[in-house]
Amino acid sequence: MKYMLVAATTLLAAPAFAEGDAANGEAIFNRQCSTCHVVENEAGEILAGRAAKVGPNMYGVVGRTPGTYPEFEYGDSMVAYGATGVVWGEENLVAYVQDPTDFLRTALDDRRARGKMAFQLRDPQDAADVFAFLSTFSTPAE
Repeated sequence: MKYMLVAATTLLAAPAFAEGDAANGEAIFNRQCSTCHVVENEAGEILAGRAAKVGPNMYGVVGRTPGTYPEFEYGDSMVAYGATGVVWGEENLVAYVQDPTDFLRTALDDRRARGKMAFQLRDPQDAADVFAFLSTFSTPAE
């Protein structure tokens, strides 16, 4: 009984998201995200994806203010979320890709908020892996 309590306490104290696997995230991105998104650097080189531009470029997304990529027309809810002063990090990006509309409704405390992204990457580990992959294309904050 004592060991069960220790195990339960340890599980409850664990972080909400496991550390992501960037290699698996790359495979998931190329299989499921590249239909709409691309990772294209400033020189115009496509580093991941297939030049899709339905969604914003994911190059440098980690640390970027939501709704601010200059070559993409965001929905009002995403622009409003960015206006709160947040930047994309592991916790919010992983939660967003799992259910964009629900995430924005909760973050903005607005039941009418809607995300333009219809796709949902429901598995938390897959979402964490995609985050780890996208992190490789972002400059760490100084």
